[in-house]
Amino acid sequence: MVGPMASRPQLLLTNDDGIDSVGLHVLARTMQELGDVTIIAPDSEYSGAGAAIGAIWEIKPEVHEAHVEGFDKAWSVSGPPALCVMFARMGAFGFTPDLIISGINPGANVGRSVYHSGTVGACLTGRNGGISGIAVSQRADNFGVEGQAWEETVKNQKWQSAADVAAAAAAAILEDPPETASVLNINVPNLATDELAKWSWTKLGDRPPRTWTKAWLEPKEGHVGSYHVELEYGDNVDQPEGTDTRAIMDNEVSMTWLSRIIALDDDTSAVDAKLQALIEQ
Repeated sequence: MVGPMASRPQLLLTNDDGIDSVGLHVLARTMQELGDVTIIAPDSEYSGAGAAIGAIWEIKPEVHEAHVEGFDKAWSVSGPPALCVMFARMGAFGFTPDLIISGINPGANVGRSVYHSGTVGACLTGRNGGISGIAVSQRADNFGVEGQAWEETVKNQKWQSAADVAAAAAAAILEDPPETASVLNINVPNLATDELAKWSWTKLGDRPPRTWTKAWLEPKEGHVGSYHVELEYGDNVDQPEGTDTRAIMDNEVSMTWLSRIIALDDDTSAVDAKLQALIEQ
């Protein structure tokens, strides 16, 4: 996208929590002030799907018209959010998105969790096709910020504040689009909009605020040779200043531009020397 929009922008709204997610609906209603909104979201939970599209030739994904109050254009897809975006980008729904907004995810996507986040993965997939995106997540109180929150936690989410932050960012991008498609990862504290005291540009942290430290196999009762994997959380981890993980722990709105995966330049390591020898054989 280059230059300001000439007509009403076409906005694609998706998520990884499914078409019935309250966070998605609040976000979509808020975005209606900025453009024409089409909701295309998974038909069920796809948290942790990253940018996966699945084995399309085997899963044979289906698309269904969906009812979301206040929207004429809503679809559910039997596949992950990246697949929703890919189908839209290829014209399956009769429009080309000007901007992708993914969320609102209950639980922050900071640090290394962005590698696994379906919320972020949807936007990364859009960028691969030349469309910018905003991934918006909100800290879930009383639950580790790495991963997703459960029903008893999400009922306390202040969705509108995250939607307001995402709308402000979307308005700025639509007014002056990046010269090359880009992905902005936003994480918002679970506070009311008027309580959001500070917004920060941040770097991607190298670890989440709280991690799983141990995994073990627990025998499944009545099933010989079958197990559940049990996980144990560790203590909160101190985070460096300037990272998204530190910002969300300090109740700041975190904004991070995510880079592409790129090839590194050659270096003089011993491994490279050995590989060069193979090349020259």
